[in-house]
Amino acid sequence: MDIFEKCYSWNDDKAAKAGGYYPFFIPLDGTEGTEVYMYGRKVLMLGSNNYLGLTTDPRVRTAAKNAIDEYGTSCTGSRLINGNLKIHQELEEKLAAYMKRPAALCFSTGMQTNLGAISALITRNDVVITDKDDHASIVDGCRLGYGETKRYVHGDLAQLEHILEKLPEEVGRLVVVDGVFSMGGDIVDLPKLVPLCKKYGARIYVDDAHSIGVLGKGRGTAVHFGLEKDVDITMGTFSKSFASLGGFIVGDKEVINYIKHTGRAFLFSASLPASNVMAAMAALDIMEKEPEIIEKLWDNYRFMIKGFQELGFNTGHTQTPIIPVIIGEDVPCFMFWKELFENGVYTNPVISPAVPKGMALLRTSYMATHTREQLSKALDIFGKIGKKQGIIK
Repeated sequence: MDIFEKCYSWNDDKAAKAGGYYPFFIPLDGTEGTEVYMYGRKVLMLGSNNYLGLTTDPRVRTAAKNAIDEYGTSCTGSRLINGNLKIHQELEEKLAAYMKRPAALCFSTGMQTNLGAISALITRNDVVITDKDDHASIVDGCRLGYGETKRYVHGDLAQLEHILEKLPEEVGRLVVVDGVFSMGGDIVDLPKLVPLCKKYGARIYVDDAHSIGVLGKGRGTAVHFGLEKDVDITMGTFSKSFASLGGFIVGDKEVINYIKHTGRAFLFSASLPASNVMAAMAALDIMEKEPEIIEKLWDNYRFMIKGFQELGFNTGHTQTPIIPVIIGEDVPCFMFWKELFENGVYTNPVISPAVPKGMALLRTSYMATHTREQLSKALDIFGKIGKKQGIIK
């Protein structure tokens, strides 16, 4: 059996390409602002994680450019050996202070953050428990650990308790959840999760990739609920609100130090280039000094959720600037996406297995820098296409 046979026979993408509605790997010709250029024409971007719109902020761009002039384009090695810049440590100190935690550790990507941190923590005789809607990086981080993984139905804390109460007393236990779930836009129920984990001696790890810069005055889910002292590790990424690339965790010094010396995804990856470090640092500075930018993001969310619901769209259980528009079946979802794109609006189609069968959706997400004119235009286009395709009346 040729190991490549699976590659030659795989054709899942061909039908969508033949039908003209293949929605992935579209090249951007322009910026990651509220409007981008694709195939040479301007499109309204409603499918970015650039929540605060800082990727085009002149201060962030200037910081990245100056860093290249001073440090070059790459560190060419891991931080363990030759890639540990003073500004890496400066960023970690600033992140720890911003998140009001003792220590922070930066990774080269968000994916590597969860791979490295979770796999380092989950050793033999440990159990990690995850929500079934957790991000793929959490799933893979658990697979890399030597412990056992258990999962509970999304948001079903009764099932989580059932799992916890059956664990032997000598087993180490970690519950890992998304703060904001990236497809549905709903927020983890920390006020119920925290006492449950305390009851059974489980530590809590919250992936706040979509929460930092958005919830809790920018500081994430735990602060949003006033439970910052009850979450053991918070993870964040730089590729969303921070307008850069990379990721980080914050927590107790001893825990961060352990992961720093045992997390393989950290130890064996080249460190963040200086340009990414300084871009993230500039974005963090803006978040601290200009909190009104976060309120602008929430103003845009409130306008869009009201607009979608008044039109009659099903927006699920979202509570954040990630607003899913639930279509149902996969092909109609692709067709809706295509017509939106042809009318100048870019969204993210999400189909099974990323969501349950029959729950295909268009994931829309918003920036603080979207104008009311842009958002009104998007609602008009959604409404016309939704009626035309029979999604709304």
